[in-house]
Amino acid sequence: MAHVLKTPAGGRISRRDFLRSSATAGLGAALAGTALAQGPPAGQAPAVAAAAAKGADELRVAVIGCGAQGRVLIESMLRIPSVRIAAVCDIWSYSRQYAGNYLKKYGHAVNAYEDYRELLASERDLDAAVVATPDWVHAEHAIACLRRGLPVYCEKEMSNSLEKARSMVLAARETGRLLQIGHQRRSNPRYIHAINRLIREKRLLGRVTVAYAQWNRAKADLLGWPEKYVIDQATLDKYGYGSMAEFRNWRLYKKYGGGPMVDLGSHQIDLFSWVHGAPPRSVVASGGLDFYKNWEWYDNVMAIYEFETPEGPARAFYQVQTTTQHGGFYETFMGENGSLVLSEIPQRGNWAMREPHAPEWDSLAKAGLLQSEAVPIQKSTTKNIYVDVRVTAEAGRWPLPVELAKPAHQPHLENFFDAVRHGTPLNCPAELAYESCVAVLKANEAVKARRVMEFRPEQFKA
Repeated sequence: MAHVLKTPAGGRISRRDFLRSSATAGLGAALAGTALAQGPPAGQAPAVAAAAAKGADELRVAVIGCGAQGRVLIESMLRIPSVRIAAVCDIWSYSRQYAGNYLKKYGHAVNAYEDYRELLASERDLDAAVVATPDWVHAEHAIACLRRGLPVYCEKEMSNSLEKARSMVLAARETGRLLQIGHQRRSNPRYIHAINRLIREKRLLGRVTVAYAQWNRAKADLLGWPEKYVIDQATLDKYGYGSMAEFRNWRLYKKYGGGPMVDLGSHQIDLFSWVHGAPPRSVVASGGLDFYKNWEWYDNVMAIYEFETPEGPARAFYQVQTTTQHGGFYETFMGENGSLVLSEIPQRGNWAMREPHAPEWDSLAKAGLLQSEAVPIQKSTTKNIYVDVRVTAEAGRWPLPVELAKPAHQPHLENFFDAVRHGTPLNCPAELAYESCVAVLKANEAVKARRVMEFRPEQFKA
């Protein structure tokens, strides 16, 4: 039975109409007693979440784009109680069938569409949309959903075009609908703890002067496709793709994506601005199409961003490599009193390191902000007989006490659905994501220009 709420005038509105109301944010925040329930532990079957949702008032969601990233989001949504995937859309029959069959296993009977316009015209009882299509059509799909009256969760990068990204911000503003962008670290509890509590609130590192991040991948061949599922050329032409190879490897082509710098770097460069509380003032970058002759975008980029903080200048170095997986992906923030290493994979980053002269951290450990036992400092030294210098081992590590026992994207989706239900603030609204979009797209420009590219503050505002 649907939940029913009373209006101030004594009338009655359905829960679904309430959720769709433009006043949801304000009224929902007042009425909501609790946020959505936590999903099942990592490794627990998604069906458990679906079973837990029986009898609850569900949010009916459409997923536009069922490729690799769309499936990642579907997997996370299946773990969130009271979220029902009602429709899926993809121009490739292989992805439509895969998503439909997978969802059917967990009790979600979905309608499948090739064209998103048909989905929006046919599905009249939706509460939200998730967009996971290639970057170049994010704006088209997200704006259509917003104008249809739907809150939207859209994968990053917002777009490979600043003009299109800006149009997404404006559409969300004009329609009054929610638009969350998929920078999922913004909702990761360990990142929130590390950056908001330790770095910014407790000033664990003191003044942060340097940051370093990387995302390195081993060399790989272009993505292929099952021959029996090839898309005919007329359909490819209809949706703007020159060939099946372009459709499958869209991230590497300038028309469709922004290359590895945008695809991977946007997650981590966003963190630089989060730590400093401001966007960068300049970027200089070196890179090239050095290894893959059938790509259009640079296969490697090394970029240095400069920030102006209230305490003085700071710099951040970022690199993305596609011919070596050395070091994988992680982020390091270095300050006068210590360093903090983070990664979505905790084995690659989940600790702080204290400088010998820094204020004590034991009180923070007692308060539960750091783990109480640091890895002991090694006292051994070595002597280089040729240059007569001594090298002392690195200081001990203080592990962080917060861990994420869910798929990486689940908390970000939970935040979005909490916002739809209760008016909870979005962790990465379109205006915030636009700033990151400006920063990463400019790095590609810097590689081409071979000079320092300056930012003006107004460039980060849509």
